[in-house]
Amino acid sequence: MLTFETEPSSAAELSALDTVLWGVLPFVMVVVLVGGLIWRYKYDQFGWTTRSSQLYESRLLRIASPLFHFGLLAVIAGHFFGLVIPMAWTQAVGMSQEFYHFNALLVGGIAGLGTLGGILLLIYRRRTTGPVFMATTKNDKTMYVVLTAAIVFGLWTTLASVFEGEHGHNYRETVAPWFRSLFVFQPDIGAMAAAPFSFHLHTLIGMALFVIWPFTRLVHAFTAPLHYLFRPYIVYRSRDKHRTSSTPVRRGWSPVGTKDRDTRSR
Repeated sequence: MLTFETEPSSAAELSALDTVLWGVLPFVMVVVLVGGLIWRYKYDQFGWTTRSSQLYESRLLRIASPLFHFGLLAVIAGHFFGLVIPMAWTQAVGMSQEFYHFNALLVGGIAGLGTLGGILLLIYRRRTTGPVFMATTKNDKTMYVVLTAAIVFGLWTTLASVFEGEHGHNYRETVAPWFRSLFVFQPDIGAMAAAPFSFHLHTLIGMALFVIWPFTRLVHAFTAPLHYLFRPYIVYRSRDKHRTSSTPVRRGWSPVGTKDRDTRSR
């Protein structure tokens, strides 16, 4: 595996490319992501959709979609835990680096393989089902390529850590500090530059994914129907055919429909 052998000890040893990739590009990505979402919501609300193809084929979709989405949720949770929570915090609660590493590889590997299997099934379904393939745009194809590449190279970094064992790279000392430093607008370029090439590639593909995100069907992820959790119940009422005109009607249970329709149904 190709890696950067030297770790920059000062800003003078950092190249201009390092500064652009790890100090400028992340903020450009955020501007495009946020600006793209605002633009899409303002000018393309009717296109803000998954463009579901369940009507054309549902057998494979029943397997591929949950596998991909639940796997992706686990991958996101793993990234959050590994990048946002400092190593000192987990050590403070008694979690050794070996225990953390084992769980990260186990859970991350299972989640990564599940997500990859789901996306490959979705691509297979889209390619082999005629109506679904005909509804596939160039935009969709680009999105699938970038998304699959992000999953594959993310899984690559996970599996590489398994084969390298105790000599593997600890991303919590390089990538994680760089990631957290972005939120305080003081990017630790040197830390990210010291990470292996595989992490550089995975990060760049991930940023490319977020750049195209607002302009693809992936935009639906920002409109999860959380209001479904708080919507009122839907009451279904049946008309009592044996009720006479003299029968009192309880409040809220008045008949529905029109008089004409009621008359024709008798």
